[in-house]
Amino acid sequence: MSVDYDAIVVGAGPAGSAAAIALARSGRSVALIERGPFPGSKNMYGGVVYGRILDGIVPNWWEEAPIQRWVTRRATMMMTDTQALTVDFRTAAWGAPPYNGATAYRPDFDQWLATHATAAGAELICSTTVTGVLRDGNRVVGVRTDRPDGELTARTVIACDGVNSFVAKEAGLYGEVEAHHYTVGVKETIRLGRDVIDQRFGLRGLDGADFEIVGCTNGIPGGGFLYTNLDTVAVGVVLELPSLAKQDRRPEQILAGLKSHPAIAPFLEGGEIGEYSAHVIPEGGLAMMPELVGDGLLVAGDAAAMCLAAGIWLEGVNFAIASGHAAGLATADALRRGDTSAAGLSGYRRRLETTFVLADHRKLAGAPELMMSPRMQRAYPQVACNTAERLFTVENPRPKTGLNAIVRSELKAAGVKVADLGRDALRGLRSFG
Repeated sequence: MSVDYDAIVVGAGPAGSAAAIALARSGRSVALIERGPFPGSKNMYGGVVYGRILDGIVPNWWEEAPIQRWVTRRATMMMTDTQALTVDFRTAAWGAPPYNGATAYRPDFDQWLATHATAAGAELICSTTVTGVLRDGNRVVGVRTDRPDGELTARTVIACDGVNSFVAKEAGLYGEVEAHHYTVGVKETIRLGRDVIDQRFGLRGLDGADFEIVGCTNGIPGGGFLYTNLDTVAVGVVLELPSLAKQDRRPEQILAGLKSHPAIAPFLEGGEIGEYSAHVIPEGGLAMMPELVGDGLLVAGDAAAMCLAAGIWLEGVNFAIASGHAAGLATADALRRGDTSAAGLSGYRRRLETTFVLADHRKLAGAPELMMSPRMQRAYPQVACNTAERLFTVENPRPKTGLNAIVRSELKAAGVKVADLGRDALRGLRSFG
């Protein structure tokens, strides 16, 4: 059959660009379709890019990638309405090559990665929305777009079109997904100036800080974040959709509550809001992943729900790049053998099984449910903060209360039974151990 391309990649985010890089470098003709005017124009991301997966794709990527800051300070904060207890870690090792994590503006980062795809020979087609898939029987053989005469054919299609992937759903790879597996992230980017950020966060040079926060979402399962760019600070919350819908507060009101908290407000004082954005996030992990392979079709990145939100680890871009690149390599292998059926493309899943992508999702499969539980969201932050406050409060002439007695009384006050604590600890060990 005569086709326009060997492969069509839908979505020019990190997953799509990584897939196009692998295919173009293998000598295959590939179209990289992006609905926005440029890669990254539709994206919002509230966290850190972990670039280790780029080592084998763009060697010494840190010398050219549009990075804002290198994260050398990582903090986890447990919060009540008036208190905050923070585990604050710093290391100089993360501020030197090969680095660990970095903050970046997604429009800049996505455009940069897409340029490596076009440099390898991929054709980038922007301002184009995929409106359907083309089939030959059960096999996907291309896509339909919103352009005049917009049907494009290919031997394979790789769906990297983000959460709620239209392509994967139309191809029948998604079953029913429970609503609680989705969250909405809302973020403000606040202009403060580089010198102010350095002073308030105790940073120097390109060092950056990343705070992950539990207990800041007004009882709605979720969490918060605060991280530094070069001259702006990003602050936001992530909220489980069904729980958000059941109460009467809007996401921006919950975010305003976080910004005014006594542990956060001093960081943001005097800042000017430069951007507000919102984005739906797939957080169910393995529990919501679609079929990854069909006849003539692969699914990668957020389109395959490959986003890890496990409390300690909040990652997405690295899973997108790794899965997209694996999809591109597997497609190139299938094209070389002349078999792009589901069986011929099954090497994609095998590649994911042998890397961190599915290994980490399996290891942490129970973590999202644990981290979203009411005890983790409200009771444990309350217990931790009250315990710290009582431990460090001097009550002379009364003698000091022992730590064991304080913890037991705070657990009781929070309505947490010792058996519940034990079960949660066991679940945590199974997930994170």
